[in-house]
Amino acid sequence: MLTIKTIKSAGFFLVMLTALLCINIRTISAQEKPTLDRTLLLEKKVELPNNNINAKIIRVTFPPAFKTPWHSHEGPGPRYVVKGKLKVVEGGKPSTYSVGDVFWESGNLMSVENIGEDSAELIIFELAPAK
Repeated sequence: MLTIKTIKSAGFFLVMLTALLCINIRTISAQEKPTLDRTLLLEKKVELPNNNINAKIIRVTFPPAFKTPWHSHEGPGPRYVVKGKLKVVEGGKPSTYSVGDVFWESGNLMSVENIGEDSAELIIFELAPAK
């Protein structure tokens, strides 16, 4: 008989504990309201050469220690570093960018080097004249 009472008591205790936890979880969830986090990463006034622009978004992955040859893109625009660490040389000026950094590329002659230990990833937002 003692065993049956102990099992019933333990079962009742578990049911009550579960109910209390569920009530507590609902209370916490109702109190915490998610908020929108909006951060301006880059702002630049741009004068477009004409009204006919081809906007592109390009993802580039750089293997470790990879360095591009000198090159230029079809148009200027913001660049966003998703992963890794990059050294960008544009206009003779070297700059280093890491995860979360945003920079403006003019579209002039440049080179990019992955100076991190792992692969790096860059998102290019390009504003090029439409062909």
